[in-house]
Order: sequence, then C-alpha cells, then structure tokens
Amino acid sequence: MKNEKLTRKEIIDNRLKQAGWNVTDLTQVIEEFDIHLTVVEEPTTPYAGHQYSDYVLLGKDGKPLAVVEAKKTSVDAALGREQAKQYCYNIQSTQGVDLPFCFYTNGHDIYFWDLENYPPKKVYGFPTRDDLERYAYIRKARKPLAGELINTNIAGRNYQIASIRAVMEAVEKRKRKFLLVMATGTGKTRTCIALVDALMRAGWVERVLFLVDRIALRDQTLEAFKEHLPNEPRWLKQGEKEIATDRRIYVSTYPTMLNVIRNEEKSLSPHFFDLIVVDESHRSIYNTYQEILDYFNTITLGLTATPTDVIDHNTFQLFECEDGVPTFAYSYDEAVNHIPPFLSNFQVMKIKTKFQDEGISKRTISLEDQQKLMLEGKEIEEINYEGTEIEKKVINRGTNALIVREFMEESIKDANGVLPGKTIFFCISKAHARRVEEIFDSLYPEYKGELAKVLVSEDPRVYGKGGLLDQFVSNDMPRIAISVDMLDTGIDVRELVNLVFAKPVYSYTKFWQMIGRGTRLLEPEKIKPWCTQKDNFLILDCWDNFEYFKLNPRGKELKGQIPLPVRLFGIRLEKIEEAQTQSNSEIVNKEVQKIRKQVESLPKNSVVIMEAKHELQRLEDDNFWNNLTSDKMEFLEAVVKPLLRTVSDVDFKAMRFEKDIVEVSLAHLAGETEKFETLKESIIEEIGELPLSINIVAREQELIRQAQSNHYWATINEDKFEELIQKLSPLMKFREAVIPLAPAKFNLKDIVAEKEFVEFGPQHEALSVAKYRELVEKKINELVSSNPILQKLKQGQEISTDEAEQLAEELHNEHPHITIDLLRKVYNHRKAALVQFIKHILGIEQLETFAETVTKAFDDFIAKHSYLTSRQLQFLDLLKNFVLEKGDVSKCNLIESPFTMLHPEGIRGIFNQKEIDEILSLTEQVLAA
Repeated sequence: MKNEKLTRKEIIDNRLKQAGWNVTDLTQVIEEFDIHLTVVEEPTTPYAGHQYSDYVLLGKDGKPLAVVEAKKTSVDAALGREQAKQYCYNIQSTQGVDLPFCFYTNGHDIYFWDLENYPPKKVYGFPTRDDLERYAYIRKARKPLAGELINTNIAGRNYQIASIRAVMEAVEKRKRKFLLVMATGTGKTRTCIALVDALMRAGWVERVLFLVDRIALRDQTLEAFKEHLPNEPRWLKQGEKEIATDRRIYVSTYPTMLNVIRNEEKSLSPHFFDLIVVDESHRSIYNTYQEILDYFNTITLGLTATPTDVIDHNTFQLFECEDGVPTFAYSYDEAVNHIPPFLSNFQVMKIKTKFQDEGISKRTISLEDQQKLMLEGKEIEEINYEGTEIEKKVINRGTNALIVREFMEESIKDANGVLPGKTIFFCISKAHARRVEEIFDSLYPEYKGELAKVLVSEDPRVYGKGGLLDQFVSNDMPRIAISVDMLDTGIDVRELVNLVFAKPVYSYTKFWQMIGRGTRLLEPEKIKPWCTQKDNFLILDCWDNFEYFKLNPRGKELKGQIPLPVRLFGIRLEKIEEAQTQSNSEIVNKEVQKIRKQVESLPKNSVVIMEAKHELQRLEDDNFWNNLTSDKMEFLEAVVKPLLRTVSDVDFKAMRFEKDIVEVSLAHLAGETEKFETLKESIIEEIGELPLSINIVAREQELIRQAQSNHYWATINEDKFEELIQKLSPLMKFREAVIPLAPAKFNLKDIVAEKEFVEFGPQHEALSVAKYRELVEKKINELVSSNPILQKLKQGQEISTDEAEQLAEELHNEHPHITIDLLRKVYNHRKAALVQFIKHILGIEQLETFAETVTKAFDDFIAKHSYLTSRQLQFLDLLKNFVLEKGDVSKCNLIESPFTMLHPEGIRGIFNQKEIDEILSLTEQVLAA
C-alpha cells in the first residue's frame, strides 16, 4: 500500500495531469499551499497558525479555484473531507476570494464537494481548468429559476409547462436526477428543449448531452434542436467523427459516447457536461450504458414513454425517485381525453388466418394445394407445423399475401380513398420483411415498386437527406414502411394512420412504443396532401398481441444473460479449484496466467474499473497469485469476475469457442464423463462447420480433421486443449459463412379465420349520445331541401326571432326529442341558442363545447403565465375540473374543500392578490360563455 507521499507522486499527480494540470507549473498548481491563519483559536502547534493544503488549483487569474486533499491509498478518502472543507473556507477568508471547490482523494477514489450547493459526490477524474472556471461562473451568475419564464413557442401545452416547472423546482432544491414519464407523441423532445432553453437562459447549464439509442433518433433530435434553438452550436455535424469541445448541444447514441469516454488517448473530462438527457430511459440503459451516467458529474434527466405502472423498479432507483412516483407524469389516456385531444386514439382490428390458428398440416391444407404438393413430389403426411412456427420453421407465401390483401382492404386510405395512408408493417425478420415487400410488388405492380419499401438499420440507403426514411416521411411514396425493429421506437411521422403487427411482441414497454408511432396528431400548418385529416388510426393485429397483453399485462420477463467474458473467467476459476484439489500445480499455474491476461484486458477508462481500482490493487502484487487461498479465490469470484462484463472490444466468436474448450477440459479434469461426452459432441459439430474453402481455415485442415475423430479425444490432454484454443478460436468468425438449414417454404392458399374489432384503450363517447347526435344531424340535413328557413341559414343569411321559433316548432314536430335542452346537453354547451346548433350541424360555424371553452381558456392562461409554480399549476388544474364538473364556481368555493387540500387558506395561500383577481376574471369569462 502506498503512503501519502507516494500516492501523490504516482497516482494523484498523474490524474491531475490527465485533466490537463501541470503539477510543476506554479501558475497552475501549488503543492503544500500555505494558508496563513490570522487568528489562531487552538493552542500553538508546530505550524504556528499555518495550514498546508496538499494541492491548490489556480485559475487563469492566479486565484485559488479548488483545494485537493490527499490521503494514502490504504485509507478511506473521506478522512480528508473535513480537512479539505476547512482549507476551502480558510482560503476564502484569508485570500478574499470566492469559496474554492473542494476535492479529497486517496488516489483511486475522488470526491467533489461544491460547498454550500451540493453534498459530496464521487467523481471519476479531476476537472480541467476550463471546467472549474465554468463551474465558478455558473455558481456566481445563475439566476433563481422560480421567476424564469418558459418559452411557450417551444412547449406551450399545460402539461409541458407543468413538467418543466417540476424539474426546475427540483433543480433549485439541489436534486440531481429527474424522471419525466410522458406518452409518446406528447412532445418529450420539445419539452426537453424548452427546459434546456430555460436552464441556459437562467445560467444553470452551459453544455448539454442528449443520449439516444439509434442513429435515426439522433438525426431527428438534432433537427429538433436546430428548429427551436437555432443559435446554439450543435455536435455532431455531418461528416464529423471526432468529438468537438466547442459546442453547447451534443446529441449522441449510447455506444458512441461510451467509446468517447473509454478512449484513453483522447477522453472527455467527467466534468464536461452540465446536464445529460437520457431518451427512452428503461432497462437497457442501466444494464448496458449506466457507465456513461456514472462517468459524468452532471444533473440527469430521464425521459420515457413507458406507462408508470410498468416502469421497472431499477429505473425509478436510477433516477432517485420513489417506485411509481416520477418527477412528472402525463399518460396516454390523459392526452386522448383532453379537450381537444392532444393525441390520436386508435381502433384495433384483429386478423387471424386459418394457418396461424390451426397450423399447417394435411388437415388444414386445401385439397387443391394437396394435389399441387403431390405433383411437386412432397410428402403431405410429413408437413406438420404449429401456427406459431410460421416465419420461423415454415414460410407460407399465401399467409403473407392474405395479410397484405386484408391490409389493403381494411386500411385507412388517403383522401382519394384508393391508396392506404402512411403505414408501418412490423415484421419478424429481415427475410420476412423482404418477402412482404416482394408480395406488395407482385400483387400491385401498377405502383412500380414504390408503394412499399423495407427500412432496416444496417441499410446505408435508409439514412440522410433523400434516404428511404426521409422519402417515407417527406414524400407521397412510399406509403408503407416495412420494418424490423428500426421503426419500433422514436420515429416521428404524424401522418401514420395504419400500424400492422405482422409479428408477435412480448415486451409491454416495446408494445406501447410501437403503438406510439401512430398517436401523433397532424399539425394544421403542416398538412401534407397524402394525409389531410386524421381522427384516429388503425392497428391491424395479426398475431393476437392485444389478447396476449390483456392476459399478461406486463408481458414476458426477459432473463438476464451472463456476459461471455464473465462466464469464461468463472469456468477458469472452477478449473483452478479442481486442479488445486488434485494438487496439479501445472494446470493451476497455466490457468492463473490466463486469468491474469483477462484482468489485464479490463478497459482502464471504464467507470466500473475505476470504481474498483482500490480493490484491484491487491492483484498488482505478484505474491497474490503465488498461493491462491480460499479467501483469494472468493475475492476473484465475488469482486473481480463481475468486472469482466465491461470487456467489449474482443472477438466474441473466438471467446465462445475458448469458453467451450475450457469447459470441456474442466469436465475432463474432474472425470465427469457424461458431461465431457456431451460437450465434446457439441465442439466437434462447431469444428465441422469451419469452411475449408477459405484459405486461412484450410491451413489448419489437418487439425480440423483430427479434432473430429474419436481417437483425438480419447488421447486428449492439456496441450491439445491449448492447441485447439490457439489455432481454431480465431477461425470461428468464419463459421457464419456456412448457410444454416433453411425453413420449409410453401405457397399455400390461406383464409381468414377471424376478423373483428377489439376493445382496447381509451373509449369514445357513450353510444347513446353518439347515436342521438347522428339522428339530429341526419334529420336536419334531410330537411334542408324542403325547409325555406334552413335554406336561408345554409346560404349564410340571418333569420328573425319569429323564424327561429317557427323552426324550433317544426323540428320538434319532425322529432319530439329535438329540444334545446337536449341539444345543449348532448353538444355540451350550456347557453347556445337553437340557431347556433343548426349552423354548427350545417357546417356554417364551429360551436365550441363548454368543456372546449373552459379548457382552452385555462390552457391560454397557463401559457401566458409560464412562471407559475407546480403547486399553482396543480390548483388551476383542480379549478378547471371543478368548473367542468359543477358548471359554476364562487369566490367562497376557492377557500373551501377541495382547494384547501393544497393549502389551508385555499387560493389565498397559493396566489398573490393580483393573480387572484386574474383567476376570478378567468372564471367569470368561462362561465359567461
């Protein structure tokens, strides 16, 4: 273990150097910084009123910016916490400078304490001088967020304002992590951009990182920032490969950013960003990419569309929220039921074919098709497939063709009523997608191959301006995007009116993300000729997905897989234990060398490895490996083995073969004959799949031939196991060149076994109300041709009071239930006259319902008062619902229940007098409507 002096010289100096500090340059760093205390309150010490800070980091103006207190590696860094804090306050008082930032470290663990602002936090590197100067500027210049206005041109809906305000209030309370749960289509990205805008204007944030999980979403997000914050420089630009450090907005995929922070030659400072936004924050991020969030010292905002009730416990934990209680939530039901709706509702049509329902066998194949199969020389008795095996073990063109034809018949069409509107077909595999595309082309050749196109992520033609995705979004054709995973999440196409589930889905989170592709409403100012109207969208469910999720609301839980490097390390440890039991020191030494190599391959810049640096020190001592006692083996098993999950830059096909060989060698060593035979057969099969037609493989032809013989395995030993690993592992990547056994292919006629609309999701109006409106509208439109008063109205002329009364009487005679009271109730308008209802029905003027009038007035009020707090917004929401339910409100009501639930004094405890007057004026205005 290193003493304090060695820790400083060997580790801390080096880590400061990595952050750009030159420890020998007195204009940057002063070691043993002398703090001369003017008042000595304690007894005289050898220091006689002096304190010496291990390191003080200086700004460009030569003034102290930060204190670093060093402890030896063998002790807890926290022992330096109070000492470092004391030095910071003493430097502030003696030097007359701003309070320095506080760091304490034992070399491996570094803690950063922004005194008077945040509690100490473990960080994974020192800040650069630029970082510290940015921190100092932000600390001094930031403004209170309570009075910061929100740009309602970017995000002006009531729930968007409320969500931004909720995060800003949490930021001011010094929280560091937040989670927004907002249904797909409710404008998560816009809400986030408006939040970034407010935080930048208020001086709390200078650099932002927006993380997404695919390239198409990265490009879409960059476009959104370009539209709403055009003056903020963005990374990345087209053609850029390296990370640039002169931008304010950074949008990146998770893998790209992981590579950036692991790059030992040109890494990014852990203090580079002030805010990270994590798009689609669910299981995958903390399983794979939490390293990014741990690496950066920032405030972090998670965005997800997954419904609150099915969000994983770990996601809430990651963003420091109670289970089921995000920072803010706005659901799909709330958006659909808002007046007017913020999202489109949907209908579900279930389509099930005979083969999907009953399978493909002699019993279900038509006689005509059976005769064709016999002529082709196929044994009908041997054809027996379950419906669930379609597109896996068996391919039937007739089933795909039937689904395509049913889609063309049932789909929502464009304004001409001929072609389907914009559609996504969700397919099982890329081969399935290509088959569906080929069926569209052959059934509808008149569209010259432009109607339907396959969009898959590995096709370079999909991306960029003029690419297939851009064509689908911006052009009339193609109408149908056939996708495998690529379009399941995040792609924003408002004109989508059909979704076809041509595959089974088992993840509830993914299922709702896929549905979310169709929920966005059209923007009136951006109407496209191929979609001029969108009332709802249609889902064609060809695989009983809705039925599955009714029975299994949370879907199928995926079991986590142990990463391959971890499994290999674990098997080698087992082999060492077995060899120790047999006192076989030769095997022990050989395997020890192997696991040491695996430990050396750990990525040094990985946060996970930096976190474990203190424990990993034990492995640096050669004596550790000389005699692996049970406690050392336990340490390797419990502490070191899990770290192997960080290894990514390796040939996994070679490693899998190596793991198989080590496993079979362990069975051989332990005398487990049955297991050895099973593993041996599997390995012989793997070796047999190596293609000798490839030169580099052919060079090992002799070994490949021998390794498939029983004689070779009968005389197997450690040297032969090692030879297989050394010579054949690197060749395993060529195994994929071997064509796997193809599924059976048929072109059998399939028929629809079941077709029906399914009830799922938010419901529309009660049937009786809808039918009454239909009756009234039909009756009035029928009477126009014979009724002169109605004709007068239709031509835009006004009618007299007497004519209005005469018309009311005639309508009542035509149908006794057409009364002004019923019309007011059904059209939800308390004060409209009969003539207004008739003008509305004839399409002459639009009549707002009472609910629409109230909601619009409250939404406008909130947009004009974007400084309101979360509690004030909560009060206004309660007041709006009170007015809608009761149809009235008095001043007295506002200081009674339910308003006293928010504050004992009701409105008086939440708003000032000027705001109360404005709210009273608002309620008078809506009640007069």
